[in-house]
Amino acid sequence: MLPTNPPKFFGRRKGRVIRCAKSALLEKFLPQIRINKQQIITPSIFSIPVSKIYLEIGFGNGEHLAEQARRHPDIGFIGAEVFQNGIANLLTLITGIKIKDDLTDNIELTTDRVDNIRIFDDDMRLLFSKIPDNSLDKIFLLFPDPWPKKRHENRRFVNPENLKELARCLKSGGILRIATDHKIYKHWTLRQLHDCPYFRWTATCGNDWKHEPTDWVQTKYQRKALREGRRAVFLDYQKI
Repeated sequence: MLPTNPPKFFGRRKGRVIRCAKSALLEKFLPQIRINKQQIITPSIFSIPVSKIYLEIGFGNGEHLAEQARRHPDIGFIGAEVFQNGIANLLTLITGIKIKDDLTDNIELTTDRVDNIRIFDDDMRLLFSKIPDNSLDKIFLLFPDPWPKKRHENRRFVNPENLKELARCLKSGGILRIATDHKIYKHWTLRQLHDCPYFRWTATCGNDWKHEPTDWVQTKYQRKALREGRRAVFLDYQKI
């Protein structure tokens, strides 16, 4: 059950006008893969058998989530995102539908995909109560909003309360991957995780966190950051 007094959310829920095809995907296809208020996050929410469950928090335009799910058809992926434009883009990526004429009442995934993505289209903190202890194998938090001003630091997702919840959800040995290209957020994350008793940093040298992991998927946001001279760091933490 979702909290009766949800936490205050900061950030955008919608950007520029969503085109007809994407609006139709939100209306017709999103309900098929949306996590509803009654569901608990277990393998049974997927229509196919899955060996593991991964969670991506704030999946942006969905490029990383869509490609990871395509590469790993035996893993169930949960995507948490409030930004409607990003959700619509993810739906386009997994259905291949780009123009209104392609839409029917029976929208399907592209032929190279299985039904291994589920979406929670609200504040991630509301999803915690639906995730059982020790049920996730990996969590991605990629390029979260840095909220760089000091007066806004309490809005940053990486904080003791959320880290405690993430640790509860992860299996022992599970990985929390955080990527950021923002200097302030990098230092903030390193400090928060250093003080967190639930995780250990897996890096043993600079190459382990200054370069993309072997299973990395570049996103539009990251490519823009690289063009502008901002290099990301990739921080993997293992649940103790």
